[in-house]
Amino acid sequence: MKYKVTPVAQASSLHKKDADEKSRQDACATNANATDNRLVSGIHHRGYLPHFKREEGTYFVTFRLAGTLPQSVLTQIEAERKGHENRAKNGKTTSKEVGHWNALDADRIDAFLDSGYGECWLKRDDIGKLVADALCYFDDERYKLLAWVVMPNHVHAVLTPKWSHTLSSILHSWKSFTANKANNILGREGQSFWQRESYDHLVRDEEDFIRVCNYTVNNPVKAGLCQKAEDWALSSTYEGRNIS
Repeated sequence: MKYKVTPVAQASSLHKKDADEKSRQDACATNANATDNRLVSGIHHRGYLPHFKREEGTYFVTFRLAGTLPQSVLTQIEAERKGHENRAKNGKTTSKEVGHWNALDADRIDAFLDSGYGECWLKRDDIGKLVADALCYFDDERYKLLAWVVMPNHVHAVLTPKWSHTLSSILHSWKSFTANKANNILGREGQSFWQRESYDHLVRDEEDFIRVCNYTVNNPVKAGLCQKAEDWALSSTYEGRNIS
């Protein structure tokens, strides 16, 4: 399905930037790991999947609620990833093949997420809107948000960081701010809201860009949650979104 990405910067109801709210969202990002925040390019690991960074790159990112994947699945993926990397180091496979295997791992994770495993707090109108608002809040200021969707237990976004803002710092700000607010709404203390590990994919070219944008906005359709991408309210293509 081909589509034109709705320019979310035009969604006026999500882009009112008053100074007080901006400072509150910033305050939630103060504990970000300094090394992650400075990492603009290169490869690093934070858990089950590798993270490729490139200055001025565009990324497809996925982050999910805590407890949305069985530990047995995560343990298996981690063991397989290490095996792929060891074979690559010993010259028994290519980096392209490793990339293919990592993509398959990401597909397996997405399949579990779409099945609705674990808590699905983002189905709640108040929490889903909280996350959607946070995604769009600094659009065109710290990053260019090109496509996004809030699913019942995970989030997909396609974005390009701007200026000195790194992907790691943007993700940390989104997750820290929304976790604090959501846990307050749910009356929870001392419990993780988001899974620490996020998945990010560096967009390679225009074809890859179209693929990840289509995947993002069509995820609700693929998961059987709606008939058309435009019907899903927490998405950059929602046809009922206010346009200024």
